[in-house]
Amino acid sequence: MSEPQTVQVDVVSDVVCPWCYIGKKRLERALEEVGDVAVDLRWRPYQLDPTIPAEGHDRKAYMLAKFGSGEKLAEAHKAVKAAGAQEGIAFDLGAIAVSPNTLDAHRLIRWAQTVGSDAQTRLVGLLFKAYFEDGKDVGDRAVLIEAATEAGLDAALAETLLATDADRDAVRNEIETAQRMGVRGVPCFLIENKYAVMGAQDPATLADAIRQVAAMKARGELEAAS
Repeated sequence: MSEPQTVQVDVVSDVVCPWCYIGKKRLERALEEVGDVAVDLRWRPYQLDPTIPAEGHDRKAYMLAKFGSGEKLAEAHKAVKAAGAQEGIAFDLGAIAVSPNTLDAHRLIRWAQTVGSDAQTRLVGLLFKAYFEDGKDVGDRAVLIEAATEAGLDAALAETLLATDADRDAVRNEIETAQRMGVRGVPCFLIENKYAVMGAQDPATLADAIRQVAAMKARGELEAAS
């Protein structure tokens, strides 16, 4: 009998991407389906719009400019809310006042990985909820510290680090690396740094991809991810 295989799954996402939130929920269901496969889950940064200033943009004006009309924006929101409802997400898009720059959020998520995969995943979920369900500004450091505290991170350390430039370049380099690998949209699920599943795929598709890679590793056809 083959030894159980641990499969590395890196999720490239942005905390202001609604489909990334939906993708997270679908991944959770996929992981339940592949309970016999150990998964090393990590969250990697991506910025849908790195040009947003540190103070953010007015959300309504920003989204109208992006979609071109209120009608198109309403259609996009309708699709997001419908998909979210199926995953138990209570999107309150009208409550969002600010479209933030997410660099600080990604720095915090990066630091959470040093605590552990569970803490990082917990933090990502809290940031998604804060933004999409509670309408909070996840570019605001007070909001980030609140999420860090709830996720079990050292909030005082996080607050100290956020006040510096620590890991800004590291986060940007990770985003550039993802782009060089061909990531042009999120969410993107990188399995063993070799196979990519693009978009908020259904749980069955994600589960099947994870199982296939686990089987390949068990047969010795795939080297472990670095």
